[in-house]
Amino acid sequence: MRKPRFTDWLFLALALVIGAAAVFVALRPTPGADHSAHRPVVTADLAPAAHSDGLSEAESGYRFERITTPAVRGPEVPVAFRILGPDGRPVTRFLDNQTKQMHFFAVRDDMNVFQHVHPALDGDTWHTSLALTDGGAYRMFAEFVPLDTKDPRHPVVLGVPFTVPGDTTFVPVPAPAGETVTATGYRVARVDATARISPLRAQLIRFALRGPDGALITAVDPHLGANGHLTGFHTMLLSATHLHPAQPLGARLVNGELTFHAVFSDRGEYRLFLEFSHGGRVHTAAITVAVN
Repeated sequence: MRKPRFTDWLFLALALVIGAAAVFVALRPTPGADHSAHRPVVTADLAPAAHSDGLSEAESGYRFERITTPAVRGPEVPVAFRILGPDGRPVTRFLDNQTKQMHFFAVRDDMNVFQHVHPALDGDTWHTSLALTDGGAYRMFAEFVPLDTKDPRHPVVLGVPFTVPGDTTFVPVPAPAGETVTATGYRVARVDATARISPLRAQLIRFALRGPDGALITAVDPHLGANGHLTGFHTMLLSATHLHPAQPLGARLVNGELTFHAVFSDRGEYRLFLEFSHGGRVHTAAITVAVN
């Protein structure tokens, strides 16, 4: 039996290289392909709907059509828009989502301005107004649940930017913190402030509520058909994240805790806006959290 020659080893090495290259090409992700099988898995009822983050004016066949865009300052700046469906026609009926067909948000890019309103339908056009007392770059979001959706827990969120001209008092986004105070004197603390929040993972966000007198709040009034409403916005991307109440409506708040299901799509800092009703009025608490 002859010994392998140098050329034999050379051809063998060349064959191995070609084979490895073929395997690499076969396994390499194809642009535009669905790679969901390789993503972290979260429970189906909490998984974020694909692209439902308000970073686009069109998604899932629906499109945001501007009619009247805010362009001035004022206490009641009008806004009007249509939602066009897959057939290009205005859509005027959606499923109720926390008692409303349409939720509408506006945030400034420094997160110092937040508005949550509920437009009224007139014909085929949705109308509302915003209190815009300062200039700057803003983004507005329309959130709705289509009648034919297969997943009513995940609304469609469309977003478009707009600019209010004039001087702007820029306010840096507050760093992540464990506690904040509302303009009405309520203290809101994250119970699990030291817990790590990871992207694309179902988890709970827990808040402890105290009144202006320092006493724990044991019960809240219904607000939008729930104990509270929580929305998050990525401080760099300006993407929107809807968080679902974990407690049933009317449940007693043990240790003053109000709890929400959360799934964050991206790493980074989020500004959370918690709305709850107590003492006959709605209070809004803003707090920054880090997702990493």
